[in-house]
Amino acid sequence: MASGTVTATASYALRFDSGRICLDLLTTTHPEERLDSVDRLRAWITGSGLVPPGTPLTGVDAGWLRAFLELREQIGQLVGGELDGRPADGALIRVNAAARGAPPAPCAVRTEDGALVRRLRALPSCEDLLAAVARETIELLTDPKARASLRRCEGDNCPIVYLDMSRGRRRRWCSSEVCGNRERVARHRRRAALARA
Repeated sequence: MASGTVTATASYALRFDSGRICLDLLTTTHPEERLDSVDRLRAWITGSGLVPPGTPLTGVDAGWLRAFLELREQIGQLVGGELDGRPADGALIRVNAAARGAPPAPCAVRTEDGALVRRLRALPSCEDLLAAVARETIELLTDPKARASLRRCEGDNCPIVYLDMSRGRRRRWCSSEVCGNRERVARHRRRAALARA
């Protein structure tokens, strides 16, 4: 997609509020496809924290986009299957295979003012980044405490899964500002309709 080109998907901001990078990858499907271009994938990779800000991602191409979309599908099947009690063993095999690679190796470097910042020892390959996301998926699903905190959004038609780290574990929506606000508006309209009746 050319710079400056606007699509319907571009109106949906990338989200990074699910509690894990692998779950943030799943949010890119709702309410519409958000990873619809190489540029959007670059923005997601940086925004997710997979690479430090300023990391050149010039090698990202259509092949990377296909690979990330494929991994996203496998993670979605695996996480959904685990939440629904219907194991997705085919997806598990593919996520395990992606996790075999080595994630990018970080290092600390000093800035001009002496502060330490994170950088990568080498520019990451697609396989490096896929391995990082796949490994995080495995860690999430094999950690009993984290797994017990997985929730599906209670918003109407919202498929987003998030890690509930709220006090008392009472979070109901993927986003209070999005699904939570819709629910509050709907509740207000129902009360208003009952009052008029």
